[in-house]
Amino acid sequence: MITSKQRSFLRSLAHDLDPTVYIGKSGITENIIKEIEIGFESRELVKVKIQEGCELQPKAVANDIADKLKAEFVQAIGRKFTLYRESKEKKQIELPR
Repeated sequence: MITSKQRSFLRSLAHDLDPTVYIGKSGITENIIKEIEIGFESRELVKVKIQEGCELQPKAVANDIADKLKAEFVQAIGRKFTLYRESKEKKQIELPR
């Protein structure tokens, strides 16, 4: 569980990130989950965008994926949301205490 100070820090890092994973009409597929997993190992912070044709709610999807992948929900704005999980091998982000 991350603190509000850590969440704020992650929000500031995510501000300039472009989405790296896009969820379309098919919804959450195995490939989407794999792409997010790869993103966690390479960047730790993953921004996801839900395309216009998809009827999923960003906050609900973000919390569902975070639970499945043991990640932390950072924020949801519009049709985008950001997740964080510390990398096991390539730790890059040092969270404040």
